Amino acid sequence: MLQSLRVKNLALMEETEVEFGEGLNILTGETGAGKSLLIDSVTLALGGKFEREMLRKGADSASVELVFAGEDEKISEKLAELELEENDGTVIITRRLQAGKSICKINGESVTAKQVKELAEVLIDIHGQHEHQSLLHKKKHMEILDAYCGEAYQKPAGQVAESYLVCKELRGKLEEESLDEISRQREQSLAEFELQEIEEAKLVSGEDEELEKRYRLMTNSKKIAESLSESYRYTGGDGEDGAGGALSRALRALRGVTMYDEKLEQLEQQLSEVDNLLADYNRDVAEYLQDCEFDPEEFSRVEERLNQINHLKGKYGNTIEEILQYGVDRQEYLEKLSDYDTYLEKLRTKLREEEEKLTKACEKLSKVRRDNAEQLTKLLKEALVNLNFLTVEFEIVVRPGQTVTAKGYDDVEFLISTNPGEPMKALNQVASGGELSRIMLAIKTVLAKRDHIDTLIFDEIDAGISGKTAWKVSEQLDTVAHAHQVICITHLPQIAAMADHHFVIEKSSTDDNTITDIRCVEGEESLAELARLLGSDMLTEAALGNAREMREQALGHK
Repeated sequence: MLQSLRVKNLALMEETEVEFGEGLNILTGETGAGKSLLIDSVTLALGGKFEREMLRKGADSASVELVFAGEDEKISEKLAELELEENDGTVIITRRLQAGKSICKINGESVTAKQVKELAEVLIDIHGQHEHQSLLHKKKHMEILDAYCGEAYQKPAGQVAESYLVCKELRGKLEEESLDEISRQREQSLAEFELQEIEEAKLVSGEDEELEKRYRLMTNSKKIAESLSESYRYTGGDGEDGAGGALSRALRALRGVTMYDEKLEQLEQQLSEVDNLLADYNRDVAEYLQDCEFDPEEFSRVEERLNQINHLKGKYGNTIEEILQYGVDRQEYLEKLSDYDTYLEKLRTKLREEEEKLTKACEKLSKVRRDNAEQLTKLLKEALVNLNFLTVEFEIVVRPGQTVTAKGYDDVEFLISTNPGEPMKALNQVASGGELSRIMLAIKTVLAKRDHIDTLIFDEIDAGISGKTAWKVSEQLDTVAHAHQVICITHLPQIAAMADHHFVIEKSSTDDNTITDIRCVEGEESLAELARLLGSDMLTEAALGNAREMREQALGHK
């Protein structure tokens, strides 16, 4: 569950920290106090889009920290998949926000925003203020059904996506292969010329590197010879004046006194080794100089071969290996062109086979959806009745669509009738804003039992509802909170009365400063906030009595 949230220098929040509890956490406050800003903070910490305008006035940076506590196998698996360390069942996500950049960390280790979003999928589910409007689009209906299908959906969906991509690639090849006879002959002539040019070059892997090495030596042979000759002179290779002669004289002088001390014998041995090394060096230099003669004919051959190889590189690849591979590709292309009609027929046959595979995969996926649609329909109808849809008829229709996509050929649509005798129609033809919010709550309630995500956040799920319906929504949220941590922003007293933990968000201002803060309220403070939500301008005994009665009614449900 989400244990704590800490926000610094974000919009109206200077430095705020809140510790959430198990069960139903309710957030209330005056309009404009910054209730939704708290949810925005969570979204930012989980990799949401950041804009410089979100920084608090005068601040250069902001930060958000989320602490999740509680061991969970799926969270452990996701951390391992992302190659991140566990921390005794605690996950700490921090994000430092600055203009133009942000730094994300999980358990102290720097990560990408993408990694944070992947981890968030198993940590928390956030329902934004206007998410219920997405129910007006059939695309969302399929997403909800597929989410309910769970693991049963994964394998057939993967097969459909894979087959679809294969078919798409084959269709693309067939569209590209539209050569008439003249074009085919022209392509064949070009491929034959290119292949012949590569084969006649008789390229050998690594040949270019060796040639370039020899070319560098030959172009610098004069400088090499002059430098070596100079070194040879200094080391005494051509007389007694160099280092070699001096070493020989030093050695003779030392040998005249070695009989007097063993240490002198060791020094003589060291100097003798140096003399031998220098003699070996001079012999090697002399041999190198003998072979260091510039051969114009060889230079011309090397230069010509390099030019040939570089010419081929400019046309067919940056390396000899790429040129040779290009030749292999040209050979295969020629074989295709030599029997072009047969090649096209093989391509068409392959496409038909893959289309059959795609159809079978789509059928399997469609069956999974139809089977789960029946179950989900029943569960959602029960949830809707609990949310004061007393005469509701609800159905999830899965039917073949007009086209096949990477998600199959199904067209999924939610149909509803809220009045007896009325035919079922699409949601966008029937449902009001308040009804859509309740339908979304029903969906979240049912899916929460499947996806095992511990923390659910609802930002004004109560939009467009009041009265008895508000009590039903409140009771449903409390039921969900028995198995999950629920954090809910609301303006309805019926929902606030059901809180296990009640937080009030307040905005305070001075002449030059405005701050939004949050604090946990209990007892009389919580009753006072309920009285305000009930519409009382003044905190009278009557107002507190109404709030107390509402709280007792909520406790009766618990």
